[in-house]
Amino acid sequence: MAEGHQDNRPSVTLPQGKVIGIQINEDDFPQPVDAFLGIPYAQPPVGDLRFRPAVKVAATSPETTIDASKYGPIAPGKALLQTGPKLEQSEDCLTANIFRPSPSPTNAGSDKLLPVAIYIHGGAFNRGSASMHNTAPMVAWSAEPFIAVSFGYRLGALGFLPSGVTKAEGALNLGLRDQVALMEWVRENIRSFGGDPDVVTLVGLSAGAHSIGHHLLNYTAGRAPLFHRVIIESGAATSRAVRPYNAAIHEAQFTDFLSEVGAPPSLPESQIFPFLRSLPTETITRAQTAVFDKYNPSLRWAFQPVIDGEGPESIIPRAPLDAWKSGQWHKVPILTGFTTNEGTMYVDKTLDSAAGFRAFWSNLLPALSAEDLDMIEKLYPDPSIHTKNNPYTETRTGHGLGAQYKRLEAAYAHYAYVAPVRQTADFATRVNPGSVWLYHWALPRTVVGRANHADNMYYETFNKQITSISTTQRELSGVLHAYLTSFIVAGDPNRVTGRYPVRPVWGPYEAERPRVLVFGEGVEELVGGGNEQAERERGVAKFVDDTWARGTTGETEFWWDKVEVSQVA
Repeated sequence: MAEGHQDNRPSVTLPQGKVIGIQINEDDFPQPVDAFLGIPYAQPPVGDLRFRPAVKVAATSPETTIDASKYGPIAPGKALLQTGPKLEQSEDCLTANIFRPSPSPTNAGSDKLLPVAIYIHGGAFNRGSASMHNTAPMVAWSAEPFIAVSFGYRLGALGFLPSGVTKAEGALNLGLRDQVALMEWVRENIRSFGGDPDVVTLVGLSAGAHSIGHHLLNYTAGRAPLFHRVIIESGAATSRAVRPYNAAIHEAQFTDFLSEVGAPPSLPESQIFPFLRSLPTETITRAQTAVFDKYNPSLRWAFQPVIDGEGPESIIPRAPLDAWKSGQWHKVPILTGFTTNEGTMYVDKTLDSAAGFRAFWSNLLPALSAEDLDMIEKLYPDPSIHTKNNPYTETRTGHGLGAQYKRLEAAYAHYAYVAPVRQTADFATRVNPGSVWLYHWALPRTVVGRANHADNMYYETFNKQITSISTTQRELSGVLHAYLTSFIVAGDPNRVTGRYPVRPVWGPYEAERPRVLVFGEGVEELVGGGNEQAERERGVAKFVDDTWARGTTGETEFWWDKVEVSQVA
């Protein structure tokens, strides 16, 4: 492999040209990190390539240079979390970012190739970017070296515009197909950076986790996977609703989108996509935002992955639950988990009426029966009626929270994230025992959000914005980072002890006696309570029976039984 330094900048030669990166050396890093940012992994999906599968990036002459000193543009979409640098939005978003310890193994005289982690960002398939994940410190602080890759993929209507017309165009699930194109690019090129293409871990949160679930289940006999381990954070293939491409709601959203972009009602179906390719990016972006916002209050989100049917380009050939039941999926080690309060980012914080609680569920999942709705009300008792020892009684004052918010947040969290994550663990361990690990992130980070969706993302990278808060927060971050990086490099969260050798042994998940590693339970310092010394003595992580919101209370089992109902339009 050809690599070196140009003007003290790391460089790597690929078929597409000489890539010249930068070195990141924060004052708290134990070692520098070489970063190669904004490398095209496919041709820009613009012009006639809009709404088409990604096209492989072309080889060029050795004299071609690629300035990889900054992130590429992010996919057009409404902002999600204000983390990372503010970046330009563009359809030309199919770029990869490589992070490796410096000096690289090859520059240090070693022929050893390093394990690789590919991070798939979240954002409801409508927003977000690779830069939300602070990847450099995660690489710098790892006790054993690995190479990390993050990247952009098409979002919103440009990546996920399901309908019968889209199926005929061959343009379903383009964002997921972009992810496959990235994995193929990594397989072909990561050796040049010192990475091992045969030791690849997919890591993803939320929509990134849902994506990994779909790749995990997309099994074809005789076809080797492009990955070998997965870390699935707050998401699953069975999360929320994965419907056929022509489900009624998708067709309605497609019609709304065409109306928003100004497509003539009389436009023949054969001319719809040529018309869409002719529009300015701003028109597409404005329309997809309008349609997403229309459906967002009900959480029946537009522009989502769909069942695309059998075929060589298919990503979700059948309902995810059917795929799990078939036993035909990639048998790789799985580390997965959820947070306590997955729903706080999404549901209406001002909800005050019990009728509104019931209406939310009948709108979100129209196929629920009256008996189903009664059971939801029983599982999550109304605090205005059941006043004694009700966990859903709202006691936080001064935050504008409605009396039904706590109840709604818990129910949505269990439906959309907690139960599906456990379902992944349950299905996988029954077929492939000893290779699944489950976590529960319970650290309350804010008064209203508590242990919110995506909170663990800030801790797993071991970055100084977290580690500088307190000794306890540093230990929480360090222990989580140690488990995850051990899994990335060794396929087992316990194998590499690293800087936190005294930590609980994280046993594999067992279907008959499920156990879980709980992080940060009872650590209340960030929300104005608790004693740091007492919290540290209690421990930042503990391996316990997985009994929360399941078993005798039955929430998880109820939602498992309703997966098929949630797939109905």
